[in-house]
Amino acid sequence: MFLRRTPLQSLQQRSSFRLMSTSTTFKPFPTPSAKVSNSAKDVWSLINETAASVERESGQKVVNLGQGFFSYSPPDFAIQAAKESLDVAALNQYAPTRGLLNLRKAIADAYTPFFDRKLDPETEIVVTAGANEGMFAAFTGFLNQDDEVIVFEPFFDQYISNIQLPGGIVKYVPLHPPVDGSTRVASASDWTIDFEELEKTITPRTKMIVINSPQNPTGKVFSREELTKIGELAVKYNFIILSDEVYDRLYYTEFVRIATLSPAISRLTLTVGSAGKTFSATGWRVGWLIGHPELIKYVAAAHTRITFTVNTPLSNAVAKALEASQSNGYYEEQVASFRRKYSILTSVFDEIGLPYTVAEGGYFLLVNFAKVKLPEDYFFPDDVTVGRAKDFRLAYWLIKEFGVVAIPPTEFYTVENAHLAEDYLRFAVCKDDWMLEAAVEKLRGLKKYIE
Repeated sequence: MFLRRTPLQSLQQRSSFRLMSTSTTFKPFPTPSAKVSNSAKDVWSLINETAASVERESGQKVVNLGQGFFSYSPPDFAIQAAKESLDVAALNQYAPTRGLLNLRKAIADAYTPFFDRKLDPETEIVVTAGANEGMFAAFTGFLNQDDEVIVFEPFFDQYISNIQLPGGIVKYVPLHPPVDGSTRVASASDWTIDFEELEKTITPRTKMIVINSPQNPTGKVFSREELTKIGELAVKYNFIILSDEVYDRLYYTEFVRIATLSPAISRLTLTVGSAGKTFSATGWRVGWLIGHPELIKYVAAAHTRITFTVNTPLSNAVAKALEASQSNGYYEEQVASFRRKYSILTSVFDEIGLPYTVAEGGYFLLVNFAKVKLPEDYFFPDDVTVGRAKDFRLAYWLIKEFGVVAIPPTEFYTVENAHLAEDYLRFAVCKDDWMLEAAVEKLRGLKKYIE
């Protein structure tokens, strides 16, 4: 027979438990993985917290040209496709692990003109939860413990953790900036590869190389000659090329896909694409990888274990958007729009005499601040001085004094090579024109700090 406790007894027991819980001395929590336990504040938190503090103190909105997400909505035809997808019962359920077949067919159709052959949507394409998860799936699918991956500096910061989490080791090769980048407007093509340095980085453990073209943050579009040399090294030493081409619809010079250069290079290449970058929809998290069936099957196997599948209604919306974009002029309009956005922002730097790197693709602008003299007695918190290069102080000062957010690009470098970019700041132009115009007005105030 069970005895029922009175309400008073239950209350006393709960009170006793609370007292015991608050007075107990616990052991420290188990040690976290060294792969995620870096205590340094990341650049995104640092910059965004600084911007928020300025807005609180001043009551004025800052102009955020920092992170590379859009300040405006996707095109109407993509939005409408998303709304219609939600009304279809089947599109609110799991998609196949490799992605909706109609999306894979739409991707194949969209890329076929570049590849000069019909891609097979069944075996050569996998849809992923954004390009980032797709790249993580590629690393997970091919890297064993201590396998090496070559990454060019500056790099998209997610590459590093994506490589290290499956046990890989990152080997860095810097792009060399123009030697006179502090005194003249340069082209993104002036950021160059030392191919002797690159080949010396290759070892028997080299499993992959990562290329980003158009590149974040330089705006460099790798030339046919550069890609051919990289591809020939991959063939010679038999390693995989992960070609991050998420900005592949925003290029302002000749754009070459490395997978199209030769059959030998093509069979070793995984091409990465992004609906988020293509349709101003970074929150949709729909991306894809294209490659030889023998490569894709292992990417797909890893992807199945990481996320299993991808957002179904938005996958369908992307399929419809890709189909519509084949003939509605959207890509051409985007290029024209971004040319205009660049011209708005660069006008102030031309006016005050700060040189920059003319982007060949993408939507970032690197500006050289070597001529800007920071006030000698300016207070900087430890977060932007201890272990940080000069560009962190520049970014902090720009937010606090001018209300404009930019990103210090040395975040995308190793400590050893941070000096190559410490005079630069990165601005994102994927914003409404009025925001860029507001930034221009604020940045004119830099004139009095230029030597």
